[in-house]
Amino acid sequence: MSFTKLSTSALAILAVAATAASARDQVQVAGSSTVLPYASIVAEAFGENFDFPTPVVESGGSSAGLKRFCQGVGEEHTDIANASRAIREKEIKACAENGVSDIIEVRIGYDGIVFASQLDGPAYDAFTPSDIFNALAPKVLVDGKLVDNPHTTWSDVNADLPAQDILAFIPGTKHGTREVFEEKVVAAGCEATGAMQAMIDSGMSQDDAEDACLEVRTDGRAVDIDGDYTETLASIDANAHAIGVFGLAFYENNTDKLKVATMSGVAPTTESIASGEYPVSRPLYFYVKKAHIGVIPGLKEYAEFFISDEIAGPDGPLAEYGLVSDPDLAATQTRVSDEQTMGEGM
Repeated sequence: MSFTKLSTSALAILAVAATAASARDQVQVAGSSTVLPYASIVAEAFGENFDFPTPVVESGGSSAGLKRFCQGVGEEHTDIANASRAIREKEIKACAENGVSDIIEVRIGYDGIVFASQLDGPAYDAFTPSDIFNALAPKVLVDGKLVDNPHTTWSDVNADLPAQDILAFIPGTKHGTREVFEEKVVAAGCEATGAMQAMIDSGMSQDDAEDACLEVRTDGRAVDIDGDYTETLASIDANAHAIGVFGLAFYENNTDKLKVATMSGVAPTTESIASGEYPVSRPLYFYVKKAHIGVIPGLKEYAEFFISDEIAGPDGPLAEYGLVSDPDLAATQTRVSDEQTMGEGM
């Protein structure tokens, strides 16, 4: 795909702010492994089509990226944090404590979380949140009582699933994908099976029960993956009977190795995610440090380019890779153009 070079006023701005920008001329980005491939596509195209160096894009997870982002203002700190979840209030507070008070939130589109396994492996074709909870929770409801999870095979959980040992590779706690996995799958299963109500009936507070619902077993059947999806894929390659949690885009780019299961009877596709029918989807974001605009060359131009119709629209290269285009993209474009920070215009 070819892109037209766009004009920019950054050089004029930098002429005024040259002293502040003298030590770094590349935009620095870090964060979500889910957003990483999209950001890499945009960074490469940006470097090819603008008179700015190609931005440096690193992974590490949403939480790690936001932690770096919030460490301060200045050329030694990152300009953008990629995230597969919204920034948390405690992170906004940590930012503010370090002088990062003006943050521009940029929603780039939507992605789904899928459960996939080896292409030629067991027939893991259909899951529900209840199946995942009953397989991976440390305590489950059996005959009306909460007990230590006795299930060792998927068929113990659901007779329609294969009689294979339970082994799931799930995102580590520093990844935004983990939060969505917990809230939209594990917590939903906890509630659907009656386990949450049983916890409350046993004397737990609502808050404690909600926290307990998010726990996973620690006997080796649920394995945290702290790296990116390529590490999860390698783990699946080495364990024929395992399942893994991936972003839809990663799965769609590895269909020669993986097959995907439905969730609650709905197949994960860009169409089912865009319509809201697929239950395990989430918006993707990046966060821009406004104080660096006009100081770090090309920062605003990169942000605007990322969410342009040409790039993030339904016919752009990000959609081709698997991103579900945001129907409210125009509003996001306006926020970035106006440099509207979080809390403004709400």
